[in-house]
Amino acid sequence: MAARYWLLKSDPDTFGIEHLAKAPRRRTVWDGVRNFQARNMLRDDVRAGDGVFLYHSGEEKAVVGTCLITKAGFPDPTQFDRKHHGFDADSDPQDPRWYAVEIVLDRVLATPVTLAAMRKSKVLANMVLLKKGSRLSVQPVTPAEWAEILRMAGA
Repeated sequence: MAARYWLLKSDPDTFGIEHLAKAPRRRTVWDGVRNFQARNMLRDDVRAGDGVFLYHSGEEKAVVGTCLITKAGFPDPTQFDRKHHGFDADSDPQDPRWYAVEIVLDRVLATPVTLAAMRKSKVLANMVLLKKGSRLSVQPVTPAEWAEILRMAGA
C-alpha cells in the first residue's frame, strides 16, 4: 500500500511539539477531535504507519515536526469521561461518536515551515491547509506536499 500522510493541527499552548517530546516514549493519544469530517478521517482513513505533520496553529502557524501513526482509529476515551471537556453525553459506548489515533514523535524540524512560506510554494498551491476557510484539525497531505515541506524544512 502506498504511503499516506496527514496534517494534525494543535494549539501549541494546549498540546504542542514540546509536550509530545516530553511525553512517555514520545507518544500520545490524539483525542478531542469534535468535527465529523475530521472524525471520519481518523475512523476510516488513517492507518498505522502513516506519516503526520504536526502543525502549530495560533500565532506561530507552522509545521514543526513529523510523527507516525502507531495506532489507527479507535473510540476516543475522552467522550465517555464526565470530567473531561470532550465529554459527550450522547455518545454510546456501543456505537461511539468520536475517534482518536495514537502518534509517536519522529522528529522536531530544525527549521519550522511557516504558513507564509507554504503559501509561496507552487507545489503546495492545492494543499488543503492553504484553501480559504480550511479549519479542519485533521487533513490529508499528498506525497508531493509531504516531500516539499520536508525540503523546505531542510530535512
